[in-house]
Amino acid sequence: MGITLTETAARHVSEFLAKRGKGVGLRLGVRTSGCSGMAYKLEFADRIEDDDVTFVDHGVTVLVDPKSLPYLDGMELDFTREGLNEGFRFNNPNVKNSCGCGESFNV
Repeated sequence: MGITLTETAARHVSEFLAKRGKGVGLRLGVRTSGCSGMAYKLEFADRIEDDDVTFVDHGVTVLVDPKSLPYLDGMELDFTREGLNEGFRFNNPNVKNSCGCGESFNV
């Protein structure tokens, strides 16, 4: 299935990488954290690692480590603005429960 981005998320990432002046894409993963067990990791990547699984959507490269992929496969990454708040929204079909604060999830 893979990882997809909305046009809004892809535009935001592309603009940020252009302002940053370097980078090959967006690195996405999961880590153990929070009250529900897992949390998303999101950072800009300057290089592609040998074991990275890569997806390209709307011209943006998304890099995922193989251990995180089963938890993220089929996910859509969106970027939203609501009033003064803005940020990425993870539309992940694998999530069974998430905590009340929205910071962690389990599958």
